Parts: sequence; structure tokens; C-alpha cells
Amino acid sequence: MLKIAIYGKGGIGKSTITSNLSAAFAQLGKKVIQIGCDPKADSNINLLGGESLMPVMNYMREFDSEPEKIEDISKIGFGGVLCIETGGPTPGLGCAGRGIVTTFNLLEELDLFETYRPDVVLYDVLGDVVCGGFAAPIREGYAEKVLIVTSGEKMALYAANNINSAVKNFEDRGYAKVLGIVLNHRNVENEDQKVKEFAESAGLPIVGDIPRSGDINRFEEMGKTVIEGDPDLPISQHFFNLAKLLLEGEEMK
Repeated sequence: MLKIAIYGKGGIGKSTITSNLSAAFAQLGKKVIQIGCDPKADSNINLLGGESLMPVMNYMREFDSEPEKIEDISKIGFGGVLCIETGGPTPGLGCAGRGIVTTFNLLEELDLFETYRPDVVLYDVLGDVVCGGFAAPIREGYAEKVLIVTSGEKMALYAANNINSAVKNFEDRGYAKVLGIVLNHRNVENEDQKVKEFAESAGLPIVGDIPRSGDINRFEEMGKTVIEGDPDLPISQHFFNLAKLLLEGEEMK
């Protein structure tokens, strides 16, 4: 099973990268679960035709009980991707990271992975925080690899460096390790060079290169990934290439 947590600065495009990767894996014949780990609960929206999904924490507040089955807190999206959102506490009344921990404990109780038997699990994690509940996706075997999404913007690279440092600090605990960087272009000046220099200084490969594309926005307006919208587009091929690279690495392992 390929288990990847995707981190990066808030607003850098993690959900776009994650959902398009999920769709690409699905089109390659893989059984996929995508878990959004953000109180906004919008990670899976482009796999669900623009529809919202009730987050786990909202379910527990609304019904004052835990769900009895996976179907209560999930939807099947494009390509058969099983979509789940952790959600978070009532704004101002709790720690968002605790929602992730609560959700993960619940998914274990419901035997999600044993029952569904996915080939790929992707965790789309809030912002650039790798502590407390936000570190849960890379603890205890939930994810084995970390992808860091960045652009050439100063604050995005700053966040990427913090994430890489935090994950490295966890290495002696047997947590997930950073697999590499995904460059999500914002077309800033000397972007390729800036990211390449950061990658070299951090000792990380650039495993994915996603050009800026109006097609992404166009299909997101329809509640779709570009993989669903038009799998033959050049931008779609970038996601397919990244998915294939990740699968090849898993097979080699």
C-alpha cells in the first residue's frame, strides 16, 4: 500500500495536487482513499462534482455519537476514490489537530483499511504545521512518505524548509520520511532556479513539476479535476507522470 502525506504552505495548492493525484491513481486502476485533514473540509470537493462532504467532526457533533459505518462519513468520488474529511472543532472552541487524531482513531475502530484494502492512501494536511495532531498522518504507520508542495515564493520555500526540518526531527521515531518536492508553479521570477537551489540544499529531489495552467481553474469551476475533465491535456499528463513515478517507487520497495 502506498501511503503519502502531502504538506505545504497554506494556499499553495495541496488540495489541487492531492485530488488530481487521487484521480490519476484511480485512472491507472488503483483503489484510492483520500483523507482531507483540514477544518475547511474542502480537500475532496473536486472529486465529488463540487459537492460538500460532511466531515467526521461535524457528524459527531450533529448526531452526538460516533458513526457506525464508513458510509456514514464518506462518499465515493470520481474513479471510485473513497473521500473522507476530518473537519475540526467548532471555531474558537478547540484544537484543529485534535480533530485529525479523533478521526484516525475512529477509522481504526471501523477497520477502514482492512475492509476497503486500498492500493493508495493520500492525506491532504493543513498548512505548514507538523506538530501535535497535524503530525498524526506521519505517525504510527498511517503514511510512510511525505511530499512537500512548494512554489518559488519566499514564504512557500520557508514553510517547505520548516516542514522538512520537522519531519527529519521525527526520523528516529520511525515516522514517515520526505520523499521529495512537488513544484507547483506560480510563475515568480527565477522560480525553477530558486526551488532547485532549495532542493539541493535540503538534499531532496524534485519529484513533481506542475506548470501553472488555466485548465486547472477551468475544471475546478465545474467541480472537477483536470484528470476527469480531460485526461489527455498536457497538464493532466504531469499528474499521471507523478503518479506513475510514485507507484514505481513503491513497486521497487
